[in-house]
Amino acid sequence: MSKHSPDADVAFISALAELLNKNELTELSVKREYGEDDSLEVRVVKQVTVVQAAAPAPVHHAPAAAAPAAAAAPAAAPAAAEDPSQHPGAVTSPMVGTAYLAAEPGATPFVTVGATVAEGQTVLIIEAMKTMNHIPAPKAGTVKRILVDDGAPVEFGAPLMIIE
Repeated sequence: MSKHSPDADVAFISALAELLNKNELTELSVKREYGEDDSLEVRVVKQVTVVQAAAPAPVHHAPAAAAPAAAAAPAAAPAAAEDPSQHPGAVTSPMVGTAYLAAEPGATPFVTVGATVAEGQTVLIIEAMKTMNHIPAPKAGTVKRILVDDGAPVEFGAPLMIIE
C-alpha cells in the first residue's frame, strides 16, 4: 500500500505545470520513486498553437478576359499555404529551441529569400540548452520562403523555410 498522499501528488503535478509555463516549456516528464513497487510517472504537455499568416499571393497581370479565373486562384492559395511542413522543400526543425537567422545579432543572415543554397550549407542556427546547432540545407536549391523570425522559439518538426 502506498504511504504517500494523493494530495501531495496533485500539488506536485500542479507545481510541474507551473514550472512548464514559467519556463516557456512545452513538455515535461518526471518519474518519482516512493519505494519498491511504488512510483509516480508524470508527463505534462502544453498544446501550442502556431498561427502563421499566409504570404500575399503574387500579382499576375492577366488580360481582362482572364480576370474571373485569376479571382478564383487566391481562394485556393491559402489551402496550400496552410501547412508548409507538408511542402516537399520544407526544412523542419530537428529540435526545440530558438531560431537565429544570423551568426550573431546585427550580422548578415545566413540566407535570404531568393538566395541559392548548396546542400549542407548552414541556413540558420537553433539554440537549444545554450548550444548553437547549425541547421544545414537538406538539398541544393533556392530559398523560397523563410517561415520563422530571428530569435523566435521553434518546436520539433516546425517548418523553418522552404527550399526548392
